[in-house]
Amino acid sequence: MKYPFRTDKRFRYVTAALVISGLLMSSPALAEEIPMPIKPGDRLTADRCVSIALERHPQLLAAQGTVKASESKIGQAVAGYLPQINLNASYSKIKNPPGSVVTSGTDAATIGVNRKPFDQYSGAITASQLLYDFGKTPNQIWIQKYGAEAARGDLGGTKGTLILSVRQAYYGLLAAQRSREVAKEVVTQYEQHLQQAKGFFEVGTKPKFDVIKAQAELSTAKLNLIKAENALKIAKVTLNNAMGVPDAPDYTIEDSLDVVKKEIPFSEAISRAYQSRPELLASQARIKAADEQVSYAYKGFFPSISASGSYNRVGREFYPPEGWSAGITATWGLFNGFETVHKVREAKANLETARANHELLKQNVLLEVQQAYLQLLQAKESIPTAELGVQQATENLEIANGRYKAGVGNPIEVTDAEITYMNAKNAHTQALYDYQVAVASLDRAIGGMQQ
Repeated sequence: MKYPFRTDKRFRYVTAALVISGLLMSSPALAEEIPMPIKPGDRLTADRCVSIALERHPQLLAAQGTVKASESKIGQAVAGYLPQINLNASYSKIKNPPGSVVTSGTDAATIGVNRKPFDQYSGAITASQLLYDFGKTPNQIWIQKYGAEAARGDLGGTKGTLILSVRQAYYGLLAAQRSREVAKEVVTQYEQHLQQAKGFFEVGTKPKFDVIKAQAELSTAKLNLIKAENALKIAKVTLNNAMGVPDAPDYTIEDSLDVVKKEIPFSEAISRAYQSRPELLASQARIKAADEQVSYAYKGFFPSISASGSYNRVGREFYPPEGWSAGITATWGLFNGFETVHKVREAKANLETARANHELLKQNVLLEVQQAYLQLLQAKESIPTAELGVQQATENLEIANGRYKAGVGNPIEVTDAEITYMNAKNAHTQALYDYQVAVASLDRAIGGMQQ
């Protein structure tokens, strides 16, 4: 037997198209990808890094998904106000139906009747509408609304934490870059010092000890440079991870460590934290939801009233006779083993827990603000001292190099001056880093990092 459709060209083309389409849709490699927000050679600012993180970071995307799910629960609760409509249809093939029952006096017997198999059709449309449930449905709606509000607060908290981590990584990369530059500068200075020591040794004005010591110090400086280079690479991948782009191409960043931002009084910081901190707003929403849950649990003592109706057809014909029904139903659980009583107690306990958690969160927020503010003051006071240390260390190094070049100094003076200079430069960088991180931490503590 031949099957013409198997050789039909149109059939083959359609089949091939469907197969290819399925492969394209199912292949992860060919799926649509989010474009890389960073191009090779881009110069990024701190704000740009934050924007990239807010667009791509999986942690934030997960929190956004939680918000959407919570908002969908509101619609599920509102569905309790709307009618519920169902359609049922069935078809049955009945074979060997039971015989007739014949009674005679007190005896009954089943007489077998030779009946033919027959078809049976049935169809029904049923509808129900809640009329009144003593506020259970409104309670559920408010519970879900406050739940969504809490989820949005959690999203804000996640966003604030993410922004802080990006800024910390950004300033960490800047600090690593400056430390690397200091390490390179120290290597250059030790190379120059080694050349001077060799020159003095060749003319007989300095012993070979100076040359060997200069070589040893140069090796140590090169080792420190290797460590600084590696620390820079680690800082770079840390920022990439904070932005949510671990495979980012090579880029540079704006050096903004020296930027001093405007500060706010401590009392204003506390006030803003209590008003704006998203975690506190989420906690307040959870208290409201728990309060509504108590009310909802109490409603378990009351009945619910609904109206219902149906239209149906049942019979042996394909279009069988019709029938309908309508009525009002009141459902009231008179006794359920004290389940409702215990649900009320549970809801009250959860409300007390929510209030206690809110108070604990307020104390933690206050502690965060206090710590960030004190760290900011310390960093602010440290910057002038660190700047003075760099100035003094620079002068000391110039004097030590000048003395050695003039033939009156010794290599130990130069080494000590180099170490002091390197430490002073790194201390200054650390002070600037601490200040920027303290500013970012204070912004996070008062809930101001909501871009």
